Amino acid sequence: MKSIRSRFVMLIATAAIAPLVTYGIVSVVQLRSGTVQSVTEGNHRVAEQVAGQIHQYISNNERVLKSLAVELRTAGLAQWQRSRILKDYVLDFPEFREISMFDDSGRPVATSRFTDPTVSVPEAAKATKDVYVAPLNLDNDALPTTTIVVPVALGKGGTGRIVGELALEELWRMVDRITVGEHGRAALLTEGDRLVAHGNPDKKRLIALTSGKGPLAQKVATLHDASVRSTQYQDELGEEMVLVAAPIPDLHWMVAVEQPTAEAFAAARRMQRTLTLVIGAALLGTIVVGWLWGRSFLTRIFALRRATLAIGEGRFDERVTMTGQDELKQLGDSFNSMADSIVQLQEDVRKQERQAMFGRIAAGLVHDLSHPIQNIGNSCKLIQKMFDDVEYRETFKRTVEREMVVIKRVLDDLRNIARPIPLERFPIEIDRSLADVVESMQQHAETAGLTLRAELAAPGTFIEGDLFALGRVYRNLIVNAIQATAPGGLVVAATELQQDNVQIRVYDTGCGIAPDRLGKVFEDFVTTKRRGLGLGLAISKKIVEQLGGRISVASEVGKGTTFVLEFRRTKGNDIALGQAG
Repeated sequence: MKSIRSRFVMLIATAAIAPLVTYGIVSVVQLRSGTVQSVTEGNHRVAEQVAGQIHQYISNNERVLKSLAVELRTAGLAQWQRSRILKDYVLDFPEFREISMFDDSGRPVATSRFTDPTVSVPEAAKATKDVYVAPLNLDNDALPTTTIVVPVALGKGGTGRIVGELALEELWRMVDRITVGEHGRAALLTEGDRLVAHGNPDKKRLIALTSGKGPLAQKVATLHDASVRSTQYQDELGEEMVLVAAPIPDLHWMVAVEQPTAEAFAAARRMQRTLTLVIGAALLGTIVVGWLWGRSFLTRIFALRRATLAIGEGRFDERVTMTGQDELKQLGDSFNSMADSIVQLQEDVRKQERQAMFGRIAAGLVHDLSHPIQNIGNSCKLIQKMFDDVEYRETFKRTVEREMVVIKRVLDDLRNIARPIPLERFPIEIDRSLADVVESMQQHAETAGLTLRAELAAPGTFIEGDLFALGRVYRNLIVNAIQATAPGGLVVAATELQQDNVQIRVYDTGCGIAPDRLGKVFEDFVTTKRRGLGLGLAISKKIVEQLGGRISVASEVGKGTTFVLEFRRTKGNDIALGQAG
């Protein structure tokens, strides 16, 4: 069973903390994904712009060679004239290191060099009639170069190719000028994802050291799929980088843009930290406010609970002090009013019980003492007239002594109900003690017109007890049985062994006791008879319990009542036999 405290904590967690935490998690996740998407799209646009610039740069040089091809179509040009034209183009366009013209067989026709050409027609260019751009390559100075091949018409219907060796140092400068943020740089990779240019000065050496096949090139290879826009990796310097790439149109080259994640996501991480702090502060505030409010709420509930338990334990002076103006305050006021009413009702009940008890005691005393006092009074009147009669004086003496014994017994009952009866313990033979009482009560039973019988089944069995007090219990039970049994009935006093215990049962065939009164027959001043104080069974119960025994009753209306006394057996029979000897 869950306590109200745990339920309240669950309520706060469900109603306030859970939505706030959920909002925080969703916000952080959305912030991260939005930042990654924004950084990816921004860097990808930069990469596409760089790719477009490089494509434009290569296309311009292609157009230079195409215009040269148009100029060389003029018929009748001698070889030295063609070479002069090629030299002039190299002077006009210094990015070309060498321009040479070859016929269909691959023999040089003219060259811008003063010696033999150093370039040739690539095999891949021979298989196409369009412009061909060779893969990038590094020269002896580790500078990027490429070869552009353009078809050209020769005289007499012949064809050839113009081959231009293009130095791409401008591409390096172009790549170096590209920055993203403070530390984001661009890189250029040729066919096979080989690194040939990088805008980060610390990584230019990687072009030669790794032959362009470092971690960057490996990650760019994963970005050829257009559905993959970005990736993250750890570069050669051990720094986490976010990487995007864009292909260069009509070429098998890739432009990559990489940026440190610490810089790329710096704003998002600051916002995430701020959001986390705000949400944490909100959570803390919610918990504190919930705790303070819940504490005041639960404290008043627990105060009501403690006061209720106190009232249940009989401490009717307990009250609660409630603050606020809510329903709990009204409940506390109602509780205090109820407690005041209970105290008043209890006092009224006590007064009524005292009045009823005093009335019963008075009625019982009047009934029990009026007859002996009246007998004594009548005897006193007669003794005045018959003072000289010796025989009547003896009668007067017996009458007074008898009635005084009755009065003393009534007074002893009143005194013994208020304090324990002093008892002396010594071994008692249970059958003999019960038989003596039954024998002394035979005359009483005969006068009532019924049969009193003893059934003794525990010869030689002893218990430790007070013979006089135990006899008083027997007489109380037998007298009650005789008074409850109609003439012609039967009253039996029996003993029975029960292993280490012995039972004394007194039962009758009388009227019985109603079930609603059966549980109260051992209480003080409770009686089922029309006369008496109702102290006999209460005193009998005290005596039995003082002797370490138990007393119980069973009854059925119209069939009779059975009282059972149970005591533990003792080995005192040896002591008793020794004393008898």
